[in-house]
Amino acid sequence: MIAIIDYGVGNLFSLKSSLISIGEEVVLSGEPEIIKKADRIILPGVGAFFDAARKLKSTGLDSILLEQAAIGKPLMGICLGMQLLFEKSYEYGEHEGLGLIPGNVKPIEDVIPTGYKIPHIGWNALQKVGDNPALKYVNDGDCVYFVHSYYATDCDESVIAVTEYGAPLTAAVAKNNVYGCQFHPEKSGNIGLSILKAFCEL
Repeated sequence: MIAIIDYGVGNLFSLKSSLISIGEEVVLSGEPEIIKKADRIILPGVGAFFDAARKLKSTGLDSILLEQAAIGKPLMGICLGMQLLFEKSYEYGEHEGLGLIPGNVKPIEDVIPTGYKIPHIGWNALQKVGDNPALKYVNDGDCVYFVHSYYATDCDESVIAVTEYGAPLTAAVAKNNVYGCQFHPEKSGNIGLSILKAFCEL
């Protein structure tokens, strides 16, 4: 069973539908006991980092995620959910993340050329870094769907894919049993489904 963390942030139902379409048993929940029983956990998220981090902390879900990751349970963060895995975000201030992956979240405007639209919205190609099993069904050049204004940096050892948007931006990360996708696999057609499938096989 896969638990999608329900903490009031993110488009949960399209993600749930995508997982059901590949034959997975899925539950949307913010209940610690249900999350603990799951085989895998997905942390979704859209919106502002501070608000999402505050909601996780106020519900105690931050502690549950840290506990489950520590015992080796596969955990995937998607979009803002991926950013929450890092140590800090500099989105409208400086905010603490979960610290499961070393690195920081910073504005893409700091690195992309003038004239590029922010947020970065649309389909972009992936370039794999190394050979992580989470991307075993992905080929270089496969396109996925992004919606973001911030990106993960200072995390070279964890990067498993990048995308080009005027500059190379972190697209996917992994450290031990913790994974993250800056893009939305649930909005990325068959390529996205293949990434969810690979996660479910970890």
